[in-house]
Amino acid sequence: MSIFEALMLLSFGAAWPAQIYRSYKSRKTAGKSVAFLYILIFGYLCGITNKILYQRDIVMILYIINLVMVSTDICLYYRNKRLEKTENL
Repeated sequence: MSIFEALMLLSFGAAWPAQIYRSYKSRKTAGKSVAFLYILIFGYLCGITNKILYQRDIVMILYIINLVMVSTDICLYYRNKRLEKTENL
């Protein structure tokens, strides 16, 4: 296990709960890049694939947790986009 890989994932993961809360409360998509979120998903999937194929260890759990949080933010993006659309009618 790489302690530095774990620390990187922990530091990235520390930011997601606040981001998810902000997306949920604001009900807006302004300032949010869904393309960026999909790029993060791709990166986390690559990290998980590497862990499965070459180096199975506990750090894979951090990849999965981050993947779930980014996926949650993507779902909130589409919810907020739908809410903005109905507000503009």
